[in-house]
Amino acid sequence: MGEFVKLEIEDGVGTIRLDRPKMNALNKQVQEEIRDCAREASANDEVKAVIVYGGEKVFAAGADIKEMEAMTYQEMAVRAHELQACFTAVAEIPKPTVAAITGYALGGGMELAMCCDIRICADDANVGQPEILLGIIPGGGGTQRLARLVGPAKAKDINYTGRFVAADEALRIGMVDQVVPAGEVYAAAQKWAGQFRNSASLALRAVKAAVDGGLNGDLATGLKLESNLFAALFATEDQKIGMKSFIENGPGKAQFTGK
Repeated sequence: MGEFVKLEIEDGVGTIRLDRPKMNALNKQVQEEIRDCAREASANDEVKAVIVYGGEKVFAAGADIKEMEAMTYQEMAVRAHELQACFTAVAEIPKPTVAAITGYALGGGMELAMCCDIRICADDANVGQPEILLGIIPGGGGTQRLARLVGPAKAKDINYTGRFVAADEALRIGMVDQVVPAGEVYAAAQKWAGQFRNSASLALRAVKAAVDGGLNGDLATGLKLESNLFAALFATEDQKIGMKSFIENGPGKAQFTGK
């Protein structure tokens, strides 16, 4: 467990909880603690799905500018790769993940949220990539992941202007996937994550590997990846359990083991 980031596990759902007053600024220590919690969530078989949450007031308002301001090119050339590695650890959690966004998810905060499979957002929250206002661009995935979510034109507009995007627009263009009242964000994330407590874990892992891996190449490569993952699941206990249960009891009644 880190000083500012902890993995809390309850009833099969792991919550990576950011708690660095006031605004969950993502300094080097926080970034590395996020990476450590992501790796722990990946390795822990008790965790079936993961929520990333910054608390009731703010998800994460961005990087720690005071820490970054005096850094040289030589220092940042090293640190930038480490920053991406910390966020990539979240993106590579082989389980369903959801960002529960309250208040602000800006800069590095939005980059962290985009590493999750889906984003549930408070109706009064704001998201965005305001790095241009500092004379820089995003360095943790804000150009690449955003373009994949909303398309290149909208991603360029958001990155060019640095403007804050309100929840309703973010939902409309695909930056977030669900908008709920501010007081219901974490509960909504728990509901979404909780549905996977008794799912076929290896099949969920295969879905994520197929979708994410397929996006990195052309259609033919993605289809080959899907085919290989599909066939591999016939070596699992859950495939036998699921198909036997379907034949005997109909869909949705299988009791999976995760093996």
